[in-house]
Amino acid sequence: MRTIEIVLIFVSTSLFAQYPSGEEILNRIDDNLSSENRVVTSKMIIHGARSDRTIESKSWSEGDTKAFTEYLSPAREAGTKMLKLEDQLWIYSPSTDRTIQISGHMLRQSVMGSDLSYEDMMEDTKLIDNYDATVIGEEVIDERNCWILELNAKNADVSYQIRKIWVDLERYIPLKEELYAKSGKLLKRMELSDIRHMSGRWFPGKMVFKDMLKKGEGTEFIVEEIQFDVDIEEHVFTKASLR
Repeated sequence: MRTIEIVLIFVSTSLFAQYPSGEEILNRIDDNLSSENRVVTSKMIIHGARSDRTIESKSWSEGDTKAFTEYLSPAREAGTKMLKLEDQLWIYSPSTDRTIQISGHMLRQSVMGSDLSYEDMMEDTKLIDNYDATVIGEEVIDERNCWILELNAKNADVSYQIRKIWVDLERYIPLKEELYAKSGKLLKRMELSDIRHMSGRWFPGKMVFKDMLKKGEGTEFIVEEIQFDVDIEEHVFTKASLR
């Protein structure tokens, strides 16, 4: 074997060895983003074709199986509530005084005209449970050095079969993410910023979602207050709370 070939093999092997495993990175990301439970007060700014809308809400979640959200404003949305239990989702509308279950193809519909679907709102499982990951390179995002990860779903039930994540290599928090269909078509893009250190973890204060299949400037999700690992009364995660 020629000397140049040996050198190239050595260099490529050395560079590859510098990367942690995809599994290790996913575990570190999950440590930042997952929690036993949390309470979040937030606002969602939907940038429409003609005007913007701001919707405020408060959410309670327990692990990745239970979540309850109440919309606080504007007046037309206030009192709307969502309840997730395992893989089931119910929505209560005060204007009709009815509770309906969202299932099947309805889960792919937009939440209040935003760039998020009901599937997106429900998905809170750990990445390591659903994906295999490989480090495919490095890039600088917002002056932060990042690893680029390619994720492939472990089963067909996952909403996005392929994901590409740019992970801050010091803080282990995603700064950018692309979500793909199995065909390789780019479906959504997400950018995370205003990274804060709280309760011993890094967490984004702002997320911008863009549905690549629709027009518009995307949807901003801004965390105004968040509490991790707090006591949440069990009755919050019941259908009775919807009314």
